[in-house]
Amino acid sequence: MYLRVFLIVMVVLFAVRAVARFMGGLAQGAGTQGSGQRRRPVDVPVKMAKDPVCGTFVVPGKSLSATAGGETLWFCSEQCRTEFARRR
Repeated sequence: MYLRVFLIVMVVLFAVRAVARFMGGLAQGAGTQGSGQRRRPVDVPVKMAKDPVCGTFVVPGKSLSATAGGETLWFCSEQCRTEFARRR
């Protein structure tokens, strides 16, 4: 008798867990945050800029800059920016 009750409880627990996981998957697929999981941010492509002194490609906005002739130039280092200013 105890074995029968134990098996019934196990089957019910298994069914409840399966339904909960299924519903969480539906919620995640619908765009909501399911079961406390965070969505991974999407990487957005960034157009790189070429350092006019050494030719290294840098991320605009996260590197050193200088304005020349109304145009913003991006540099990989302070040395390249100084060299560019010296040549002008």
